[in-house]
Amino acid sequence: MHARAVAATTTALLGTAALLSPVPAARAGDTGEPTVLAHRGASAYAPENTLAAIDKAAALGFTWVENDVQRTKDGTLVVVHDDSLQRTTDVEQVFPGRAPWKVKDFTATEIARLDAGSWFSRSYTGTRLPTLAQYMREVEHNHEKLLLEIKNPELYPGVERQILTQLGDLGWLDRRHLGRLVVQSFSADSLRVVHRLRPAVTTGYLGTPSTGTLRRYAGFADLVNPSVDSISAGYVHAVHSVDGPHGRPLRVFTWTVNDAVTAWKAAGYGVDGVITNKPDVVRAALRTG
Repeated sequence: MHARAVAATTTALLGTAALLSPVPAARAGDTGEPTVLAHRGASAYAPENTLAAIDKAAALGFTWVENDVQRTKDGTLVVVHDDSLQRTTDVEQVFPGRAPWKVKDFTATEIARLDAGSWFSRSYTGTRLPTLAQYMREVEHNHEKLLLEIKNPELYPGVERQILTQLGDLGWLDRRHLGRLVVQSFSADSLRVVHRLRPAVTTGYLGTPSTGTLRRYAGFADLVNPSVDSISAGYVHAVHSVDGPHGRPLRVFTWTVNDAVTAWKAAGYGVDGVITNKPDVVRAALRTG
């Protein structure tokens, strides 16, 4: 009787885990075509990491977008790639005496004043850097999926818990959303924290760990996401041969692929996803190649 009860409880728990665990993306070999992910949105056509960039990705027919998250001086999570605001905003003109214009040295109100579009094109003048909350609402509105990068976590102690808390508050950690979210980082320690706090969240390690260390990374990462120039078919096969923390083979999303030849090469390696600034170019190449 006790054994049957334990078995029934175990089965129920496993069923719950299956519901909570994200649905795996189709492997390249299953569909003949890797998933195409719009890097910082469709960033070849609209200013990166803005709502305009993910709207452009949606208009082009792409479901997956990638972004970068950092934190302001007063603790607001914002979507921006560089640790400095200099490259993609007019911060030098608005705050000329604040060099080197680090994200962490500005409040959210100050950042909201910046023009994050003019550097890209006059037609995007007045575009703002979004907060993570604004960004997530737009992703939801567009019915998109998100590859979220925790950027420079060493600069923002506790940022993993803060990101997860905000994602939870926005409804992105429920069963319906878990299959639409991957959290990635170049920091293995950061991903370990995410996995410890929210084991059901899919995680990806940015980099190319040696094949001998893959099982170590598989303890906390579901994907290995390397530069396309650092991999081969043999490496991708080695990654696929290791099961991750959710009991499924590790997957590979490679970056940054912006032309047909490189897209064909990545697909030939057997990757599961291709991260690109030009998702339409890569999609066309994969469908003809």
